[in-house]
Amino acid sequence: MNATMATELVLDAMMIAVWRRRPKASVMIHSDLGSQGAFNRWCKDNRLIPSMNRRGNCWDNAVAESFFSSLKKERVKRRIYAYRQEEKSDVFDYILD
Repeated sequence: MNATMATELVLDAMMIAVWRRRPKASVMIHSDLGSQGAFNRWCKDNRLIPSMNRRGNCWDNAVAESFFSSLKKERVKRRIYAYRQEEKSDVFDYILD
């Protein structure tokens, strides 16, 4: 989590996931139409397949979309965080529960 959504933030998060899990085969990941360029090249180099479809069609990402919708409804939109670290901890607690 960061104050801005930059490609480097996503690549860093994906690098940690690949390093920790060390997938032996290609893995599909949730992405959106805004994902392109360096991100797509990095995915290809690391045997990750971005799952995206045409605009307005989220069915291929339904599980991920459902998770983020629940996270927002159940946790994030119900609170005002004083500090970014507090928000990070709360989101990580939600994910690990």
